[in-house]
Amino acid sequence: MRRMLGALLVVASLALAPRLLTALWAQGRVFSARDHVPPRSVAIVFGAGARNGYPSAVLYDRVSAAAELYHDGRVGALLLSGDGRFPTNDEPEAMRRLALRLGVPASALQVDPLGLNTRETCRRAREHFGVNDAVLVTQAFHLDRALFTCAALGIDAVGYVADRRVYRAMPWYQLREVAATWNLWWHLLRGWTRAAFAAHEESSRHAAANASRSSANK
Repeated sequence: MRRMLGALLVVASLALAPRLLTALWAQGRVFSARDHVPPRSVAIVFGAGARNGYPSAVLYDRVSAAAELYHDGRVGALLLSGDGRFPTNDEPEAMRRLALRLGVPASALQVDPLGLNTRETCRRAREHFGVNDAVLVTQAFHLDRALFTCAALGIDAVGYVADRRVYRAMPWYQLREVAATWNLWWHLLRGWTRAAFAAHEESSRHAAANASRSSANK
């Protein structure tokens, strides 16, 4: 029995390790008080479900929190990023309409209908919208991973916690984050490994070329 409990503890620790490491990395970058959020050029708002033109409760709170930052002068614009492929579940359009209702002018809104996941939202913000610094607006369960992802892609980001209520599906969100954070670390480690091998091969080629030139000059 003790062995079984020990094994379960090891498995649980391994499963949660990426999540804990990501949370430790994000310390000091996450803000729950609006007046403590450092000014940035834009707030990136991540999609979180919409139906028939209406945002989910999670998405509503994200947009509402981002609108607060705009009205406080903490950001100059909102980048509304989500899945806009299907008219009935168009997240960015639902976000745009809500932001307008909350008093954010259309001139301060940018919409990305191809932010299909956290990584794509961060990547497209950097590569397609030219975002260098941002406040990431999402719930606490998602914020650490979002910050780590955007930082890995070259965005100087801080996070603003958008939790405004108790979410019924929170246990599912937390469980999904464990898997999603594992996936993030797997892709990062694979990318770092590839980069290391590429650098090693390039160094070997240079060394071989230099050796060849030295032999030819003798």
